[in-house]
Amino acid sequence: MTKSIRKICCIGAGYVGGPTMAVFADKCHNLDVNVVDIDSEKIKNWNEDDLSKLPIYEPGLKEIIKRRRGINLHFSTDIKKNISSADMIFISVNTPTKKSGIGAGQASDLRWIEASSRQILEYAKGHTFVVEKSTLPVRTAETIKSILTCKKNNKKTFTILSNPEFLSEGNAIDDLNNPDRVLIGGQNEDDTKYLVEIYLNWIKREKIITTNLWSSELSKLVANAFLAQRVSSINSISALCEVTGAQIKDVSRAIGMDSRLGEKFLNAGPGFGGSCFKKDILNLVYISRHLGLYEVAEYWGKVIEINNWQQKRIFQTIVSKLFHTVSDKKIAILGFAFKANTNDTRETPALNICKWLIEEGAILNIYDPKVTSDQINNELIKVNISIRNKQKWNYKNNILDCAKETDAIIILTEWDEFRFINWSQISKVMREPSWLFDTRSISNLSKAKECGINVWTVGKNDI
Repeated sequence: MTKSIRKICCIGAGYVGGPTMAVFADKCHNLDVNVVDIDSEKIKNWNEDDLSKLPIYEPGLKEIIKRRRGINLHFSTDIKKNISSADMIFISVNTPTKKSGIGAGQASDLRWIEASSRQILEYAKGHTFVVEKSTLPVRTAETIKSILTCKKNNKKTFTILSNPEFLSEGNAIDDLNNPDRVLIGGQNEDDTKYLVEIYLNWIKREKIITTNLWSSELSKLVANAFLAQRVSSINSISALCEVTGAQIKDVSRAIGMDSRLGEKFLNAGPGFGGSCFKKDILNLVYISRHLGLYEVAEYWGKVIEINNWQQKRIFQTIVSKLFHTVSDKKIAILGFAFKANTNDTRETPALNICKWLIEEGAILNIYDPKVTSDQINNELIKVNISIRNKQKWNYKNNILDCAKETDAIIILTEWDEFRFINWSQISKVMREPSWLFDTRSISNLSKAKECGINVWTVGKNDI
């Protein structure tokens, strides 16, 4: 068995693999870290001299890439070479929700997990540690193990570990540098100690939790489910606030001061997005139903129902305030990423709201500091807003251009620059009567009102 880890290979150069391996290389100069992917365009962007072209935006990431790339951090499409030379391999590939077949709409599509496992079996040499980094259904390790041990008289041996990520996009680098905890699942202490030793380079031992494989896999799903549950819970209360006269910020502050609850994930808004929350809850629902735990499945399914309902409710409120029609009205959309400080648009709440507005006849101007026009177009096509509707939306490069001749502005992402909008300037370029719909409760509403703009914000009805 390997006595020390010197060479690491990560299969998957996405939102988890790229930043995680960058931090590994930054904290462990003795490690040779290689990130591989079949997407040659993605690898090309990771190797760009112009760091603004990195495929992922995360505060602090480009500084690490500048320090370590070409020294002990490498990005490549040569999967065979890097697997065969690796002491430890991280599987960090996409596991989207299945679109068809058994479990469609709930179960995870594990085709890339299986493909990666087969590549490891084919190219690995000697003893290799294989680490699940992707978010996976419980007992996926069994699938990986069955593939890696399927050949008779195979001289290759493997240790399988689970090391789920707990990254918050927009804060991923800080989460990696200063995690609440690191979770490592394995069959015994001897299996986990090699990965523990890597993390000890910058993380205190008391923050590193070791469990069996199944507890590690399930903990990731449950952590995301609990966080998503808080989002849906506070959004359900925001609707109650709007019809009772209560203020959601006051309610959030009051309950957040309870030490048993804490203040995080208590900001009402358009709902959760990103690659994990919805997918992981659907996975939990599928597993529960598969095991006959129907009440458990129904409980967690309601978290997603509330999330979808909140987005629909916001859309319906906008149409209602705009004289019950948005046909041929120009509307400014500020923010398309699912949260601030990331360019990730997967499952973004903005997508459904934009889709419904376009279907209702609105013409959208869309601006996001980090999301490109191509990204927005690709997301809209996914929900059947096809090329023929391209004239129904326009990409803008700044807030002022986005607001010109619009009837309303909708803030959908909590970017800092949206907190400090010059409403005096903006009000002069909008069509009257103009509206601001702040779904994130971040803008200066009183200043917007002073400038003659009607305002609505989630969880408040007496502005």
